[in-house]
Amino acid sequence: MIPQTVRNLRSAVKNLRIQGCSNCLYKRFSIMPSGQKNLPTRYLGQPSPFTHPHLLKTGEVTPNLTQIEYALRRHKLLSLIQKEAETLGSSDHAIILLSHPTYYMTNDIPFPFHQNTNFLFLCGFQEPDSILLLHSIPGMSLPSHKAVLFVPRRNENRELWDGPRSGVDGAVALTGVDEAYNTEEFSQYMQRFKDEGCTFWYDNESPVHSTLHSDYLQPLVNIKAKSMNAIKPVRTLVQYLRLIKSDAEIELMKMAAKVTSEAMSSTMFATISPVNESYLYAKFDFECRARGADLLAYPPVVAGGNRCNTLHYVKNNQLIKDQELVLLDGGCEYSGYVSDVTRVWPVNGRFTEPQSELYQAILDVQKSCLSLCTPGISLDNIYAFMLNLLGQKLKDLGILQEKCQHDAYKAVRKYCPHHVGHYLGMDVHDTPDISRSIALQPGMVVTIEPGLYIPEHDTSAQPRFRGIGIRIEDNVLITDKEPVVISADCPKELSELQKILNCL
Repeated sequence: MIPQTVRNLRSAVKNLRIQGCSNCLYKRFSIMPSGQKNLPTRYLGQPSPFTHPHLLKTGEVTPNLTQIEYALRRHKLLSLIQKEAETLGSSDHAIILLSHPTYYMTNDIPFPFHQNTNFLFLCGFQEPDSILLLHSIPGMSLPSHKAVLFVPRRNENRELWDGPRSGVDGAVALTGVDEAYNTEEFSQYMQRFKDEGCTFWYDNESPVHSTLHSDYLQPLVNIKAKSMNAIKPVRTLVQYLRLIKSDAEIELMKMAAKVTSEAMSSTMFATISPVNESYLYAKFDFECRARGADLLAYPPVVAGGNRCNTLHYVKNNQLIKDQELVLLDGGCEYSGYVSDVTRVWPVNGRFTEPQSELYQAILDVQKSCLSLCTPGISLDNIYAFMLNLLGQKLKDLGILQEKCQHDAYKAVRKYCPHHVGHYLGMDVHDTPDISRSIALQPGMVVTIEPGLYIPEHDTSAQPRFRGIGIRIEDNVLITDKEPVVISADCPKELSELQKILNCL
């Protein structure tokens, strides 16, 4: 299934037209004068237009995203499955996605909950221990389907400690799914799908919720393993839908990038030499949240001096000394969508000559790569272009020695061991199953992040460059015309950085 999907899915998504029941979708939601019929006036397990009118408009499930948009996403997924089903000879289908569980740092102390983004993308429900079921309707052909949520039962004792739950009534009213039941009713509901003629679409090889999988899905997996219709993975299909952002999603990504850019600038402005990495971490985190971010998108890299050459350095607990650079790779999550920006600056406000030479070289390469972010070009194409440019810069700076130039590719990979970028969306490394060899399309968002890393112990490099690591990263929206750098508010020119840093 997957090889055929990879070949055909891009054109299928591009040409997909909502047919058949599209009018029903609009009629169904437009008849609700409030946008959310019978929405409970009590608190739910997540913000609602009633409880959080400052965050959500009437009809929205999550900020900027309506019940209609979520319903259309489910409809598109079933349209893709319909195309796959033509090769399977099956007319009965059940698509199952699990939420994340609550993870605990110790005993009954939970980590902050973060929803499985594939699950969230299709329904907007933000509570743990839940199941989304999309299934075909007898007598009707795909993409017509029924959307059903199975959610934790309301429990006054647990809600006293953990906060309110939406329950079945709240889940339907908030998300607009057809039906909702308590999670323990899932097995009984699924009895109708056990016959051999039903195809399951479920990611059973790497379940995101081990308890739900073992309690409710493993028995179904065991039954289907003996039938002629094996279980089919659904994750890649959902990721292809997530790859192209809607107008509403693009607005949220622009806000995430704007918040991150402003927070990064404020962190630069607050830098005084010497400074602890933990202070800059805290400053960046505060500035993001103060501007409306829900949380940081990932543990940021705040690395000073030679630690800039550790790509995923996240200890962030060392003192950055005078004349050292700091590399801050950070981003925020804004209403479910994330940013990922990297900037480098001197903590004393002045680049040394080797630092400025290497910085300008990376900036030149990044600008050239940004110009290639157009439809028809792939990230792999831009990566090959980046390696060639970096190789030339290394030669120009005298870092790449004559004896290494016969194998320039290997030498460049030594100093830049990562790709030029990745897809960006609800996750930082978004849609990871989608190859970076496919052509970019309007609506995609990617990162462009060339870098060079020259450790202190690298005796093959000139001493003046040792201990310097530089990466410059921006977030780019692909359009029909020129690429749009949505993180452009974050300064990166040498003159801009020194102006900010010397304003103290």
